[in-house]
Amino acid sequence: MEGKPHRPSCAKQLRKLAIQRGESVGEIAQAIHAHCLVSRLRAQRLARGLTLKEAADGLNSLSAGRKDAPRANADQLGLWETGGHQPRLATLGLLCKFYECQTQDLGFELAATAAPNPSSELAPTQKPVPSAAWSLEQHVDAARRSVDRTLAVGSVSATQLDLLDEQVLWAREQYVYTAPAPMIAVLLGHLAEVEDLAGHRQPAAIQVRLSELTAMLATLIADALMKLGHLTRSQAWYATARNAADDSGNSELRARVRAQAAMLPFYYGPLQAAVDLSREARIICRGRASATAAFASAAEARALAKLGDAEGAEAALRCATAAFEQSNAGSSADNDAFAFPERRFRLYESGTLTALGRTRQARRVQELALRLYPTMTGIDPALLSFEAAICLALDRNPIEACQLAGTTFLRIAPEHRTPIVEQRAREVLKALPSDMQKDRAARQLHEILALPPGQR
Repeated sequence: MEGKPHRPSCAKQLRKLAIQRGESVGEIAQAIHAHCLVSRLRAQRLARGLTLKEAADGLNSLSAGRKDAPRANADQLGLWETGGHQPRLATLGLLCKFYECQTQDLGFELAATAAPNPSSELAPTQKPVPSAAWSLEQHVDAARRSVDRTLAVGSVSATQLDLLDEQVLWAREQYVYTAPAPMIAVLLGHLAEVEDLAGHRQPAAIQVRLSELTAMLATLIADALMKLGHLTRSQAWYATARNAADDSGNSELRARVRAQAAMLPFYYGPLQAAVDLSREARIICRGRASATAAFASAAEARALAKLGDAEGAEAALRCATAAFEQSNAGSSADNDAFAFPERRFRLYESGTLTALGRTRQARRVQELALRLYPTMTGIDPALLSFEAAICLALDRNPIEACQLAGTTFLRIAPEHRTPIVEQRAREVLKALPSDMQKDRAARQLHEILALPPGQR
């Protein structure tokens, strides 16, 4: 199986339809296993409509009075279902009896000489092995997680957290130039590992770090979904990121997540929500000069400018400039999605000046910013070029504006040519004076944006 397991609601719907067709529990379990990308053990539970707690209670009732009775609870059963732990052979026999099936139906196989009889006493020293139906990736991941959990002795070791930190930092660096669709798969994989550990309440210091990692990953997932045009899902993931950041108690991260979340209403509305989120982020920073404070103020300035509040935008931009210079944010690593290097600061400055109609100043900032971007990067240089095109449109140069926007759009790699890019390109058309919006140049840009993805 490849991909992320489906939610329980999907299995519930499959079960309902299968029951209407008169299918057996075994057939339902097989269908859930194949369709929902869950383990065979989990599929058996879902095929019966049981929650983890209900299944654990049933297993405990069945094993009451036995010397080899497992200490089953919802968490333990969940670990068995995801491959985090392997059940003992005696436990496997009880699972077979409880679900009225064979070991292979649970995703485990034993040697022929050790085939279990659900009603017999089973030697605890014998160990089941994963089913051959598992993919190589599942075998590898399950084995590693099992070893990691064993080494941690019921908690999370500092080494585990350091490795997770490294993986998330790598993802943050990759995010700067990787297309959103494949990046989401990477981020979800890292988040599954963090979630597996965070699902068991850890000591406070460890829980804080896990919440921080969750907030970072959820923020990047939300941003990628926004780029792909999945606005409702993006909003939900930003809410998750804020909850995780608040749970961590890290004020810098709490502010950062809110400033980043302001991007969604900035591009898709309502603009006032973008102002509120970025302002809240700035307040959380409590006047401390930092990269996050600069980011929050710059985001607030850009949103206020787009709302037409020139005085407020200018004040916010001054705050952003001061925070950026005092914090020395421009000297930090610029290949990190959570950094705020000079090129990103200039991107927000450009957006503010463009929205205020200060085209001459905006062009100077755009030229400066474009020189700061490396060869391998994401869509930010294209966004700057679109803003340059908007400046040309405001200056009543429709042919140059539309040509620049069209050329910029076509030069973007197909995997990066997401709905947010198309939406930004269409803002160039909106910026044209009304008497020029039907000129030949505007029609040509319309035609470029209307082309099917394979022909652009």
